[in-house]
Amino acid sequence: MPEIQFIKLRKPEKAKHFCELAEHYLQQGRRLLLMVQDDNQAVTLDGFLWTWNKGSFIPHAYDNGAVDCLEEPVLISTREQNGNGARVLVLGKPCGLEFLRQFEEVIDFAEIYDDELAEASRERFRLYREAGYAPSLR
Repeated sequence: MPEIQFIKLRKPEKAKHFCELAEHYLQQGRRLLLMVQDDNQAVTLDGFLWTWNKGSFIPHAYDNGAVDCLEEPVLISTREQNGNGARVLVLGKPCGLEFLRQFEEVIDFAEIYDDELAEASRERFRLYREAGYAPSLR
């Protein structure tokens, strides 16, 4: 069963956290799957990962179904498919509980800067707990 952590976001800067987390886990030699809402967010994050930190290099790919991504240590996806065998999942959108089970770590976001998003975050926290996970907040 994966360890689930929520990161509090006080402002809408999820892309920055995606990049920081990708760099952190890449330095540990761990594969990472970044789950985003749609193709637009995927393309935007793909570009941001190349430019967000001039001193950083994060090898990654956007799994749009057109390229083979098995060897990429960091993968961006909109689908519940673990194309690179990642053990860490970062959620930019909700995913099914069955999909989460294949990961060692799952990172979700508590978007407290917006009432509606904050309530959705609390609901996911409750759902994880009811499913037997022990989510934590950092």
